[in-house]
Amino acid sequence: MDAISIALIGDYDPQVTAHQAIPVALGRVAEHLGRPLVFKWLGTDQIDANTELTAFDGFWCVPASPYKSEAGALRAIRFAREQLRPFLGTCGGFQHAVLEFSRNVLGWADAEHGETSPDSKRAVLTPLTCSLVEAMDSIHLVAGSLIAQAYETSEIREGYRCRFGVNPQFEREFLNNRLQAVGHDSTGDLRAIELEGHPFFVATLFQPERAALKGQTPPLVRAFVKACAEQCR
Repeated sequence: MDAISIALIGDYDPQVTAHQAIPVALGRVAEHLGRPLVFKWLGTDQIDANTELTAFDGFWCVPASPYKSEAGALRAIRFAREQLRPFLGTCGGFQHAVLEFSRNVLGWADAEHGETSPDSKRAVLTPLTCSLVEAMDSIHLVAGSLIAQAYETSEIREGYRCRFGVNPQFEREFLNNRLQAVGHDSTGDLRAIELEGHPFFVATLFQPERAALKGQTPPLVRAFVKACAEQCR
């Protein structure tokens, strides 16, 4: 049985809680599924046109941005989107999935991340009204969505460490018939998206992986790995 191979897109930092949690989460899911699983951290500054992305069954764009190379992160996300490889983006991964879609699908060449380009006229990601650093909140999931199927419920509580989200000025244009809003917080703000027509392309502003540090198997990570296992067949 071939091992499931997952690329972790981000710049590894042992001090980042999410980076501590991700290997634990993947290990718990692999044990639950009874499947061998290997993962590799791909530093964003190591990803270029020569990077062999085809070797991976799935891609997880992880928290702790801004990344060393925005271009590297976007290249990996675009590959996962276009090649129909399972993709999970959490926190910074959510933000960069938004940025990649804005530039390469909507054709907004001037789309920028407000954290690195705060004066941009098309900053598709801007500071949240209330910072979500070490915050917990309830999230309502759209029935029938991949994420709702993963959690087996439409109401969840998750934690954040985030200061940036989708700019409300562009949200209506950004969410077209392919990219769908599938999770909103208690005030109605966008917290999760999915790409229609893709086997598994889910991004959340919250960090579900943190549950693994409490001895729990994160449902969304389990669903992602299952999708990777299908790719691995």
